[in-house]
Amino acid sequence: MLKGSAALSEQRSARWRPGLAAEGAEVRHSEVFASGHEASGTAAALALALDQWRGEETRRKSDPLAEHDDQRAILWVQDRAAIKANGRPYRPGLPEELRHRIIHVVTEKPEDALFALEEGVRCRDLIFVIGEIAGNPRALDFTASRRLSLAAERHGVPLWLVRFDAGHDLSSARMRWDVRSAPSPAPQWNAAAPGAPSLHAELFRARTHPPGQWILRDDGHSLTAIRPQIATRNRTITADNDEHSEPQDLSAYSVDLARPTVGRSLAAL
Repeated sequence: MLKGSAALSEQRSARWRPGLAAEGAEVRHSEVFASGHEASGTAAALALALDQWRGEETRRKSDPLAEHDDQRAILWVQDRAAIKANGRPYRPGLPEELRHRIIHVVTEKPEDALFALEEGVRCRDLIFVIGEIAGNPRALDFTASRRLSLAAERHGVPLWLVRFDAGHDLSSARMRWDVRSAPSPAPQWNAAAPGAPSLHAELFRARTHPPGQWILRDDGHSLTAIRPQIATRNRTITADNDEHSEPQDLSAYSVDLARPTVGRSLAAL
């Protein structure tokens, strides 16, 4: 019993990192909190969802009995307040492998959006579900959140719920993120060109991981996560309080990624 407890404690203390789904560590219900004045929240949800999907595809391809040609769709649900805050999905700006898969649903009220999200995670013919809801509507209480978690875990369809301009209310989401835009690194060849899209993501609650902060970048093939460092007078520490001997050079980060958009939510990507 003691050995099992130690193994469970070790699992819960493991840091989050990209590619965990390839090792069987899938999360079915996550929330992303972000400002409605930039595209960072939706961009992070897509990047994290894609990372999980790629990991699951890696496992699928290693199974000779599994079907390798995945033709499933993606459900994207927005209420009117979310569209007003951040615009509709901009298909040309989406990752290429997702553009033809999107099923876009617009609802008038948060209650209708929650109904659509719950129905979506019950459908195993979906790769994952993206939801966007603004503020802290009364309908999205702990009971509604719990219903989403149970449905997503029971049917195995991941849900990424983006919360625009919302407070950290009660939720049963297994992972909860605070996301904002981060300076992009300077491009290698053209100093006037925009740098690689970058996001500052803070995991402030997770069921199996301790809190932490990362700079996320997706190059279209994989997600990378760099833990930001803070230089002090005598030492350099990461945002997770791990000491390092050398400070990270942040001078290359000069171009902002996510900017306010007009009528579209992923123009920066």
